[in-house]
Amino acid sequence: MLLTVKNIAKSYGAIRVLNDISFVVNARDRIGIVGPNGVGKSTLLRLLTGQEEVDSGTFAYGPAAASGYLPQSTPDFAGSSIDDLIQEAVGNLRQLELRMRQLEHLMSITAEEQLEALLNEYSSVSTQFQERGGYDLNYQIERVLAGLHLDYLPRTRSVQTLSGGEKARVGLAALLLRSPDVLLLDEPTNHLDFASMEWLESYLASYHGAVLVVSHDRQFLNRAINQIFEIDEHRHQLRSYSGNYDAYMATKASERAKWQEEYEQQQEEIQELRRRIRELRQQASRTHFGPSRDNDKMARFGHEQKAQRASSSKLGAVEMRLERIEADPIPKPPESLQVNSHFNVEGMASQVVMQLAHVSKGFGSRVLFRDVTMTLGARTRLLFTGPNGAGKTTLFKLMQGLAEPDEGEVRVVPSARIGYLPQEPALDPTKTVIETYRYDQIGYESEFIGRLIGYGLFRLEDMHKLVGQLSLGQQRKLEIARLMAWGPNMLLLDEPTNYISLDVLESFEASLRAFPGPVIVISHDRWFIQHFGGDIWELRDGILTQHEPESEALLHVSWD
Repeated sequence: MLLTVKNIAKSYGAIRVLNDISFVVNARDRIGIVGPNGVGKSTLLRLLTGQEEVDSGTFAYGPAAASGYLPQSTPDFAGSSIDDLIQEAVGNLRQLELRMRQLEHLMSITAEEQLEALLNEYSSVSTQFQERGGYDLNYQIERVLAGLHLDYLPRTRSVQTLSGGEKARVGLAALLLRSPDVLLLDEPTNHLDFASMEWLESYLASYHGAVLVVSHDRQFLNRAINQIFEIDEHRHQLRSYSGNYDAYMATKASERAKWQEEYEQQQEEIQELRRRIRELRQQASRTHFGPSRDNDKMARFGHEQKAQRASSSKLGAVEMRLERIEADPIPKPPESLQVNSHFNVEGMASQVVMQLAHVSKGFGSRVLFRDVTMTLGARTRLLFTGPNGAGKTTLFKLMQGLAEPDEGEVRVVPSARIGYLPQEPALDPTKTVIETYRYDQIGYESEFIGRLIGYGLFRLEDMHKLVGQLSLGQQRKLEIARLMAWGPNMLLLDEPTNYISLDVLESFEASLRAFPGPVIVISHDRWFIQHFGGDIWELRDGILTQHEPESEALLHVSWD
């Protein structure tokens, strides 16, 4: 066993996040952790890395087992070059190699009767070195950098000068090269392009250790995972399911149907027992045989006593049955959070909403894109994809008027009300949820609370939480709520499926399909792209190229 977790619990003040969490992780386990935003998935990973302390319970890694953690937010790499991080990552392998050399020397000069202990240690160290790729270390470095499409970057390059996506991939590369026995990954696919995601899925399939991953990526969970851990939002406990995400969803649907059926059957039984108790009590109160023909009062009294005892016995049995059920009833299946991600806006009156005419943009000698010309209509559905750092987000800034093109012109109709969802949540952590939602709106707080709860994205107890206390997924939901409150008639969405839990994601996608105005999206989410239903353009090497919406070739393109 690589990791054993027993009865872990964690609370923040009066809010219970995790309750009595127990599980075991073995080598070759590929575990996906799922559950609604804010349920404690990231908290669990932080507890297992020691970044936070458990309130109760214990966890322990196996002898000599090492863990490695990739957080959702890219860590600070101040003062580091790419090569610095690589050398730091493989330092453990270098130490193992050094110890092997030391042991080899000691074995060459040690008496035979003292060799056994050295041989045992050498066997253990050399096995670790081999399993972690030590004998092919240079090849491993090249393989990981190429797989995550970082091999085009000079290793002397400062990490601080990289784009957000490049930084995230460098962090993942360093972790994979460290080759820990247990990989703890929090949303690892958020900054990966198609080819990198497929490479990571293949890499994890042959990984020597175990993997615990928090992910919203449905295709990744189907292809890379063989077990699902679900954290329940009501009991705050963990349940394990064998198989991938599709298998988990099928099992959950079957469990829910069976639970509902058993609950309804028990409720029917409770109602029947209560009705029977009322009848028996009424019968007992009416038990009387009237005057006896032979005037034998003793016989009449005996019959009445016998009938009362029989009725009392039946009543006692029924009451006991009801007491047993009510002492431990089947709980009512909790209502699912009903998400109403509906944009209540009118469609655009103008047939042409935005025009880009021969637009070019670059930074210094680097050209992001050149001579981009396109017209966006009132019902345009347009998705941009391409490698990280290609300029997709910059193109969005030009569309919003937040940056000027080097050449060409961007024209937007005056009636356009653009709603923008950035790639990373960008909210004030010192504001409360309701303060953030109602910002720049006029009305009573109670009205805004009712509206926000009506979306199904938050509950009443969330209203006065600070944004800084929310998970990234909860912050993403708050941004979506603000976007709906803003009432845009045109949407620019940069990686909209990042961080959103799967219970919210499908409802949000449905709301985008029903949106009456133009929807322009940047995305690397393979499932989302395949179901987008609009025009798909790839930005690569400064050139926009249109692909067929159903094109499989797009999902397998290899980027430099």
